[in-house]
Amino acid sequence: MKTLTLEKTVEATVEKLQKLKIQDQLIAELQWCLGSYRYDQNPIGLIEKSSAALGALKAEKEKNSRAVSKKLLADLEKVASA
Repeated sequence: MKTLTLEKTVEATVEKLQKLKIQDQLIAELQWCLGSYRYDQNPIGLIEKSSAALGALKAEKEKNSRAVSKKLLADLEKVASA
């Protein structure tokens, strides 16, 4: 996966989690992993935390179908499966 796409997807995920006011710990971990990735280009932490974020956002979408966009979920699935 391209670095820019990976970073943008994670940034959008963090913004969505913050907007929904859920998973504060996961937000902090994603932000830390993003900074770490920018430093060393090792995506392992981002991929792992993106999988957790995917689960959280899917759960929110089940509660409210308009809460999370299909595009964000699709992009996040690509990151999580990388």
